[in-house]
Amino acid sequence: MALTEARAVDGVTGQSYNDCGKHMISALKKNRVTAILSISEALNQIKDIDSLLDRVLFEARRFSRADAGSIYLLENQKLRINFVQNDTLTRKESGKKYLYQNHSLEINDQSMAGYVALTKKPLIIADAYHLPQAVPYKFNRSFDESAAYLTCSVLTVPLITPYGKLIGIMQIINATDENNSVIPFSNEDELVVSFFANHAATSIEKAKMTREIILRMIKIAELHDPEETGAHVNRVAAYAIEIYSAWALNNRKSEDEIKRIRDILRIAAMLHDVGKVAISDLVLKKNGPLSADEFKQMKGHVILGARLFKDSTSDWDDMAAEIALNHHEKWDGTGYPGEITDLFAENCSSGPGKKGAGIPLAARIVALADVYDALTSERIYKDSWPEEKVLQHIRDQKGKHFDPELVDIFFSIYDVLRAIKNKYSEN
Repeated sequence: MALTEARAVDGVTGQSYNDCGKHMISALKKNRVTAILSISEALNQIKDIDSLLDRVLFEARRFSRADAGSIYLLENQKLRINFVQNDTLTRKESGKKYLYQNHSLEINDQSMAGYVALTKKPLIIADAYHLPQAVPYKFNRSFDESAAYLTCSVLTVPLITPYGKLIGIMQIINATDENNSVIPFSNEDELVVSFFANHAATSIEKAKMTREIILRMIKIAELHDPEETGAHVNRVAAYAIEIYSAWALNNRKSEDEIKRIRDILRIAAMLHDVGKVAISDLVLKKNGPLSADEFKQMKGHVILGARLFKDSTSDWDDMAAEIALNHHEKWDGTGYPGEITDLFAENCSSGPGKKGAGIPLAARIVALADVYDALTSERIYKDSWPEEKVLQHIRDQKGKHFDPELVDIFFSIYDVLRAIKNKYSEN
């Protein structure tokens, strides 16, 4: 007989936040509260929204030994899936592509996530395939069917800031016991995850604001350069962190280092062409080949971009400057701008292009990600290349334009990159 439980409990609104927090603290074991508060403090140090969602979802799942989960953020009065984790699928070949799902839900009582967003109350489901007839929401089996996955127990909680603003929902799936058998979520799981969600919501809202500020900067660049769209920079950044992650695993980097670099790489990669804001529209929007003088002006965007990070105060500033300056260098030394004698001189001079490992790793990664996306994207001044032609170009440029190791990694995770492209489409 299937275990079935569908239960909503009091939600956490701005008015009841403090009282509810006190109730939760008294109900939880002291060591779990201490762990949550410690993790919440660490969350405040994470700059990138995706890195933050990754950590929030991981910790929520760890508290309840959950196999999978997702976070939906509120965008344009809908719930848009922003981050997914699934241990079972990740262990499978090509399973990581499922982490880049792309769909949204209405805020209504037709889905479990929509119902929780509507009511602002947590919801426990013991068996998603056997819901009581009285409940309004349904379980959408399409993902299970496409991914050959089986969802059973589900815990969904709202993400609400201390002043009562709903910013999204978190849904964790398939709690497990010590033998890794799927079991229902417990009352304590609900309490712990809800308490953690209350603290995480503020950090998520701050990181989301940071991302929005970055995208507004990109919109300024887009006024000049039609290639520099929000979708383009989101794709390049997502490609970059997946290529880096695979490289880091191949090179046996520590988990802490991988997390640290992923956090700063995504934002830094988004600003790779920010220097174009200072390039003339006559050059950026020219419909046809550039003259030698125009191309010289265009190449100046890498120096102008790097100069924006002159007063570095963090590793992120350093990486953003590195990428802006070096993402047009080529593995064989034929790129630009080459070695710069004085980046801030009025007429700074440059030497031959940097070569091989002399090009910073982050810039080598972004170079590959940027070219792939640029060639596969349609713009007002050019058609997109067919996918196979782009892939052949990347193969041909292995050891020339691109780092050979990174090209091999690119093709080893190609299905993930395609999933990213679909998620951050132009439409």
